[in-house]
Amino acid sequence: MRILALTIDLDDTLWPVAPALERADHAVDAWLRRHHPEVARAWPVAAMRELRAQIASERSDLAHDFTAQRQLTLQRAFAGSGIAAAPVDALWEIYFAARNTVELYPDSLPALRRIAARWPLASLTNGNADLQRIGIRQHFTHHISARDTGAAKPDPRIFLAAAERLGVAPAVILHAGDDPLTDVAGAHAAGLRAAWINRRGDPWPTALGPPPELDLPDLAALADWLETRPAA
Repeated sequence: MRILALTIDLDDTLWPVAPALERADHAVDAWLRRHHPEVARAWPVAAMRELRAQIASERSDLAHDFTAQRQLTLQRAFAGSGIAAAPVDALWEIYFAARNTVELYPDSLPALRRIAARWPLASLTNGNADLQRIGIRQHFTHHISARDTGAAKPDPRIFLAAAERLGVAPAVILHAGDDPLTDVAGAHAAGLRAAWINRRGDPWPTALGPPPELDLPDLAALADWLETRPAA
């Protein structure tokens, strides 16, 4: 397998995202309880999540933009409480700071250092993680997000955008990620190779098509495999 560059997913590949999202929702709720208790009473965490899901369902045009979905959720929550001017910017900063307070898997940072030392590496994400805030931006040549691209994995367009930024053909890019559909099947549909970061050791869901070229327990195993290959 000839590999000249890599793309890598972020949430649930480099760190578990659920704890960060939980903290972020509760940080927003705490601010609302202090500054807008009427909104907090009307829209506790569970209700705010339901409202976001409703907006995601209504606004398929924003399927690639989780930031816009969440900001629209805040606007609608305030409007539902009779407040026209929602402090979206202030609340988004609270949410975004907590959302980017993540704890990397123990293997992630050492593996990133090993991989980035020898290979062009681009992050490829549907989410809104901020590599600068997290402190790992220096390991990536490029950052490609669904929001900036206008298409979310498994849409081939986001993978092809990454190939264009990296300046190499899709067939010589290895994409690594945790999700069988968005990462593996999506990469294959765009002509990339795929490494499934399968931390739980799940069986491959055959309904999604061909299995990944690599089925690996963590990023250390990916770095080990890459180091058996010629450098790009």
